[in-house]
Amino acid sequence: MSPITQPPLLAWVDKPGARRGVRFLGRDGEWQRYGYDRLGILARAVAGGLRERGLRRGDAVAIVQPSGPQFIASLFGVLLAGGTASPVAPPQAFQDAAVYAAHVTGVLSSAGVRFVVAADDLHDGVAPLARAAGAHATLRASALLDATPAWTRRDPAELALLQFTSGSSGRARAVRVPYAAVAANIAALDAWVLGPGPGAVASWLPVHHDMGLVGCLLTAVVNQRDLWLMTPEQFIRSPLRYLRCFSGEGAAAATAMPTFGLDHVVRRVREDDLSDLDLSGWRSLVIGAERVDAPTLDRFHALLAPCGFRRSTFMPAYGLAEATLAVTAVPAQEPPAVVEIASSSVAVGEPVAIVPEGRPVTSVGVPLPGLAVALVGHDGVRLADGQVGEIVVRGPSVAAGYARGGGPASPSLTSFDGGALHTGDAGFVHDGQVFVLGRLGDSIKVRGRAVFADDLEDAVHEAGVARLRAAVVLGMDGPTATALVLVEETRGVEVDEILAGLSRRVSGVEAVVVRVPRRTIARTSSGKPRRRLLWDGYASGALGGEVLASEALGAVTRKTVAGGAW
Repeated sequence: MSPITQPPLLAWVDKPGARRGVRFLGRDGEWQRYGYDRLGILARAVAGGLRERGLRRGDAVAIVQPSGPQFIASLFGVLLAGGTASPVAPPQAFQDAAVYAAHVTGVLSSAGVRFVVAADDLHDGVAPLARAAGAHATLRASALLDATPAWTRRDPAELALLQFTSGSSGRARAVRVPYAAVAANIAALDAWVLGPGPGAVASWLPVHHDMGLVGCLLTAVVNQRDLWLMTPEQFIRSPLRYLRCFSGEGAAAATAMPTFGLDHVVRRVREDDLSDLDLSGWRSLVIGAERVDAPTLDRFHALLAPCGFRRSTFMPAYGLAEATLAVTAVPAQEPPAVVEIASSSVAVGEPVAIVPEGRPVTSVGVPLPGLAVALVGHDGVRLADGQVGEIVVRGPSVAAGYARGGGPASPSLTSFDGGALHTGDAGFVHDGQVFVLGRLGDSIKVRGRAVFADDLEDAVHEAGVARLRAAVVLGMDGPTATALVLVEETRGVEVDEILAGLSRRVSGVEAVVVRVPRRTIARTSSGKPRRRLLWDGYASGALGGEVLASEALGAVTRKTVAGGAW
């Protein structure tokens, strides 16, 4: 029998170190440190427990647990046992139980999950959902960790991960990610973002999706880098505690987050809170998951510059679950480029007009090593630099398609074609750098040009509405192209300012501004609005709320207005 060779993703378990490890922020506000030697022992325990319970090579195992040492042990235990890991987000606070149950049943079924490893306090709620999805058994995480059955090596499965898309433009789909794709993306990220040396990583991102899972957790653990790990809820409550991860001895040098995370820091942290922070060692702040907003970068830099934070620390990037994670990134220590375009309402195949004092668009850099990016038109033919097209990716980190065919076609338009990944995202190339405009699935055609929901959300944000309190959804209300603007903000915002900002970006669209109660805007666990679900709720009348204004943008007469400032 030939010897079993561990893939790079699992090599750390053979020689885990004690000097470095993962720090978890406990409920008591204190950091709890687990060295990699201890995490390796826990992962082997899970592997042995799964083998004892009948896990077969290649079985898909869902992990329904919050961020913590048990999650890491379960993830790597599944891989060591020869299974394929499929992280599933636990229920969020205040989330509708029926909506979560439908989501979990759907994703477990689409991934063909055989086992579920759940946190103890989630087990009883998850077990019936797993049975309904056809899973063989739901196991308590603590039971696997407490048992110490004999563990022997097994050849790894073909797939390392079944990771789910965010589900922002439709239902979440399980992406088949081979070991080689994960290894390629991690190697590129570690070299590009952190470089040589012992740089530590900090993260508050959910560990169940690509950015938090691959970009932060796996990249740190596989390379045995120190990792400071908070939950999203802890970051929302105390962004200052997160900033302290980058100051002092043993401070983190790299992190990643969406634009709304930067906005949250700016809104919640005061200058007086920062007097003792030294952020001069912070080398990389990867910004992704949603379009990068240049004014938000300006405000974040202005707040933290007195602490030594450099603008060159910003590293806007572009990626998606179907490419394992990262596709492009701004080179380290280079300030991100910004170009100003005449309009972000564009037609595929047309050149972008770069003008003074236009609409700012931030670069997401250049392709990572081994990856190739092309912009193509509707006919699939490659376009010249400066022309707007769909982003197509090739390279070793492109995934192997969707599990079970992925079900019905997704409104996001993302698809696999041989070795090419058609992302469903629109953008252009300028001076060798990639600029992303938005998702074609989250856009609407008006007078032959695509209008993007992301761009209109920027206008709502500029009017004073916090990013996590607003969403824009585009669709056809009968024959009328409609921009549905949902806002949860209750004070200090002018409806007129929202409408004026929208009018500066697009005309020929009916803008409907609706005030809804807090927590009405359904979001994915990574914070993206679930636009398809929101539009369906609006179209059926189930969404509710109060219509504050309905106006044909570009027209003079407003049809309805219910109030001015709120």
